[in-house]
Amino acid sequence: MRERERMLKSKVLIVGGTGYIGKRLVKASLDEGHETYVLYRPEIGVDIEKVQLLLSFKEQGANLVTASFHDHQSLVNAVKLVDVVISAISGVHIRSHQILLQLKLVHAIREAGNIKRFLPSEFGMDPARMEHALEPGRVTFDDKMVVRKAIEEAKIPHTYISANCFAGYFLGGLCQLGVIMPSRDSVVFYGDGNVKAITVDEDDIAKYTIKTIDDPRTLNKTVYIRPPKNILSPLEIVQTWEKLIGKELKKSSISAEQFLSSMKGKSYAEQVAMVHYYHVCIEGCLANFEIGDGGVEACELYPEVKYTTVHEYMKRYL
Repeated sequence: MRERERMLKSKVLIVGGTGYIGKRLVKASLDEGHETYVLYRPEIGVDIEKVQLLLSFKEQGANLVTASFHDHQSLVNAVKLVDVVISAISGVHIRSHQILLQLKLVHAIREAGNIKRFLPSEFGMDPARMEHALEPGRVTFDDKMVVRKAIEEAKIPHTYISANCFAGYFLGGLCQLGVIMPSRDSVVFYGDGNVKAITVDEDDIAKYTIKTIDDPRTLNKTVYIRPPKNILSPLEIVQTWEKLIGKELKKSSISAEQFLSSMKGKSYAEQVAMVHYYHVCIEGCLANFEIGDGGVEACELYPEVKYTTVHEYMKRYL
């Protein structure tokens, strides 16, 4: 019976499987019983940690597929092996490089002609709602919209995943940029600390993502992951941490004007990140809209997924 169920599930190719979200997608795909393929790019060279991670996927039952972004036909051949392609190409690449990789993948999918669902590398804020984003941070959203345009012009069936804030970054830093371990002494709020944000455990992002790939309700839709108990303001997140450690933190804040002024002299990458935090923590871009007809909400579609709450996630830091 289990073998029959496996045969009915889509075959999945994950591109960027050794990355932060990618490795979680591989695990979630295998856990859901999908025949899972992970792209192995020869250009990773002698990165032994990535190679060992790829080999661990193989031990867990995944298939390694060799293909290069410098060899279009190899990408087409890899795509033809599966039904669904998920891109988790890291956002840490230089801007033009990441766009190029994504577009090369789109071209390979279009030529292969067999893919019933493509999920591009997004997983953060919905770029379609960020046309007003400040420079230079808007580059991230503009780039994703370039990829979306290519997908839709090629008439490739797709699903976009908007997972909001990664818990490891947002909760670990108590909503402060450049910090990934919560302080037991003090915290600085951007703005008044009362603007709602949405935080999602990275493993939960992967679980919800894999759930969408065979679901007709998510076809050509944006899937928003909005765990109800994780729609909290920075102040509420800090209060959760204070209850866990039994201590009140010293709190201070900086205004929107001060925050934006502090960008001067920062590196390009730092300015991009600061703009994102501005829109999340001061503007409240994650929770200030209704989803509407073009999207669906993951927690409503898949109530069987027991997501990790902010309170549960933060216990790991004790």
